[in-house]
Amino acid sequence: MAPSKVLAGARVVLPTGTVDGGRVVVDGTRITDSGPADTPVPARAGDAEHLDCSGHWLVPGFVDLHNHGGGGASFTSGTVDEVLTGVRTHRLHGTTTVVASTVTGDMDGLATRAGLLSELAEQGDIAGIHFEGPFISPCRKGAHSAELLRDPDPAEVRKLLDAARGRARMVTLATELPGGTDSVRLLAEHGVIAAIGHTDATYEQTVEAIDAGATVATHLFNAMPAIGHRAPGPITALLEDERVTVELINDGTHLHPAALQLAFHHAGAHRVAFITDAMDAAGFGDGRYLLGPLEVDVVDGVARLVEGDSIAGSTLTLDRAFKRAVTVDRLPVGDVVAAVSANPARLLGAYDRVGSLEAGKDADLVLLDEEFELKGVMRHGEWVVDPHLG
Repeated sequence: MAPSKVLAGARVVLPTGTVDGGRVVVDGTRITDSGPADTPVPARAGDAEHLDCSGHWLVPGFVDLHNHGGGGASFTSGTVDEVLTGVRTHRLHGTTTVVASTVTGDMDGLATRAGLLSELAEQGDIAGIHFEGPFISPCRKGAHSAELLRDPDPAEVRKLLDAARGRARMVTLATELPGGTDSVRLLAEHGVIAAIGHTDATYEQTVEAIDAGATVATHLFNAMPAIGHRAPGPITALLEDERVTVELINDGTHLHPAALQLAFHHAGAHRVAFITDAMDAAGFGDGRYLLGPLEVDVVDGVARLVEGDSIAGSTLTLDRAFKRAVTVDRLPVGDVVAAVSANPARLLGAYDRVGSLEAGKDADLVLLDEEFELKGVMRHGEWVVDPHLG
């Protein structure tokens, strides 16, 4: 059995607060202790490998609810090996738990894709499947093919759930469309997150969907009507309801910093989940790509459709979202950790295993320097990015 690891001296971010000069003990694939460094070391850690993490931050591994690919590979259309390339790319940037998102396609193709992704979920490579489309509004389709959109008929939603073999974690719907509210109820009954997104719903329609069981706002502000003083729209309903977690893409392109601050102020840090909405260009570079059937040009890291110029996902990684939130948006580190780790882990029903640096959980963690640059990533007790600490 490999020796335990004692990571000591860092600022350790725990659910109860930040411990300066703290310690995390890893035994095999699990965390066995975390907290102040001056407490007794667990018995098996006596012969441990000691790593001096002074001058660094230790935070939980990141959890991404909404991700379409990376490293030049697409979760929507790639082979098994290509999907794994995308997963590994995001692990190199601190995302130790990722949900694979699809984009709008024909129903047979989505069912086939669900079968492939469910196998990877069963192996533990991904945390499940998120279907973004085809049940979305043609008025707010963004980078989705208009020809393939359809109303959210509960029977067709059920077909995708069946194809995912219990590994569907979230479905994004325009809940104002025919069948939308009934589909939300279906998803809630099956323990699948119903997410409101790519929607043209009114405030009242959004409230109805939340009451039916919707619990997530897909990339809040994007692909939905803006707030109006007489027509407050979906954004207001989603921000004001304690039952809803709001996704935010913090890349400096999708959101103005003031919009991000507005979301944190009204929802509170406990109801925000940072996502990447990454496409295959993430961690790979500029160029021309396909997102589903649509061509996308990535220039200076910004992805836009070739036809129509709509933003087409992002090239974001969660380490960049984390750094931006702390250094540009000036959010407290604890709030950012909640947004990238704890909150999405709770939504997935995985907080007993991931999302915080507590004893008994998976040894998934990220080491950041004082400028919040990523220096190390551990997943299940093994270094994915080795910080070479002595």
